[in-house]
Amino acid sequence: MISLQPLHSKEAFIIDMDGVIYHGNTLLPGVLDFIDWMRRENKKFLFLTNSSERSPRELSTKLLRMGLDIPEGQFYTSALATASFLKTQCPGGSAYVIGEPGLVNALYEAGFSMNDYNPDYVVFGETRSINYEKIEHAVKLVQNGAKLIGTNSDLTGPTDAGRIMPACRALISPITLTTGVEAYYIGKPNPLIMRHALKHLNVHRENAAIVGDRMDTDIVAGIESELDTVLVLSGVTDLKTMKLFPYRPAYIMNGVGDIPKDEIERIG
Repeated sequence: MISLQPLHSKEAFIIDMDGVIYHGNTLLPGVLDFIDWMRRENKKFLFLTNSSERSPRELSTKLLRMGLDIPEGQFYTSALATASFLKTQCPGGSAYVIGEPGLVNALYEAGFSMNDYNPDYVVFGETRSINYEKIEHAVKLVQNGAKLIGTNSDLTGPTDAGRIMPACRALISPITLTTGVEAYYIGKPNPLIMRHALKHLNVHRENAAIVGDRMDTDIVAGIESELDTVLVLSGVTDLKTMKLFPYRPAYIMNGVGDIPKDEIERIG
């Protein structure tokens, strides 16, 4: 058996959403117990998602429909991290954006303007409204000197129906392959977004843990940022997949409902 006392001593938890808290529009088992435990123990927590489609308010509303009342200030998205990064790099700059309202609004709030003629950046996030014309125009802008930014490096992501769909890095690939320009990706596993999350929580890395279902984003982000890592098997990663990676999480659990327990059986 593995004692969870060291994990319980953490001040804060950074938590992924898809595959950890819900599948599509269905809350996963144990989530309510996990949230109740964090509140009883006065733990700080932040939902950190690589998705750039929805705003924190929309994510809060989605969880409320599932029975979880989480203030919008406890969500942080790759769209917000992208906007914050670009604001420090090019205050008052402009961007040609291929993405959903969550990304566009984050950039507006960071002081950016939309520009399809000579932008400082081409910014790409998950979207269902992509077409050849937008890709062609983005290629031209990058060839003319616009810097290419991706909100995250995920190749695939889940739909609300639970199916797998192309995500940001897959969708941006026609631009990178055509121009020969590599995008700079902001979301997990970039330590940049992890620093934003820790700053948001006002905790040091040694006092926080990250909980996620993906080895290639959540777990490696935690390892590279020196956080304790919890892999839950309720999402895209199973034990067979986990063993393909050259690194391991600190804890492996069936789901977040195991976190409040005093000890768990060793898995893997």
